[in-house]
Amino acid sequence: MPRRAKLVREKGGLVPKPGDGWYVVNAAKARWYENELFGQTCNFEGEPEFPHLGINLQALSPGQPNCMYHRESEQEDFLVLSGECRLLIEEKEIRLKAWDFVHCPPMTNHVFVGAGKGPCLILMTGARRPDGTIVYPVSKLARRYGAGVAKRTPIPKVAYADAPKWSPLRGAAPLPRKGR
Repeated sequence: MPRRAKLVREKGGLVPKPGDGWYVVNAAKARWYENELFGQTCNFEGEPEFPHLGINLQALSPGQPNCMYHRESEQEDFLVLSGECRLLIEEKEIRLKAWDFVHCPPMTNHVFVGAGKGPCLILMTGARRPDGTIVYPVSKLARRYGAGVAKRTPIPKVAYADAPKWSPLRGAAPLPRKGR
């Protein structure tokens, strides 16, 4: 039977000690990262804690994309918790507000861009498989928002080669910066 994992403070917030234990952590106190281009994120995914499911919170200021326009081999789902954003999906632009839910079946091109007058917070979930794939297609629409690649690639390091690096957020609560 799994035991309770211990939480330890690292740069950016609390994280569980490696292992298969269960835990409870307040997301405002969990480890957050920031990126001048892609906003702020709290990631609950990856080895060893989350090998099958990715859960992320993403805070975006107006004009900030959450990542590069892409499609994955696994299903992803999103819930806008507060604020407003643009969903760029299959070369269409859709305005979203709090409580709008987005379902992306496998291989659906998409990215989110903060909109409105203040920050936007999105809950992001997706299946994770060791043999999963990702593709970053060229998109004129996404490039208009600084969220698109110049050349199609299936390699994340290539897609993000010129992007700023993520760093641990200083302080406990995410507060997206105004504008870009």
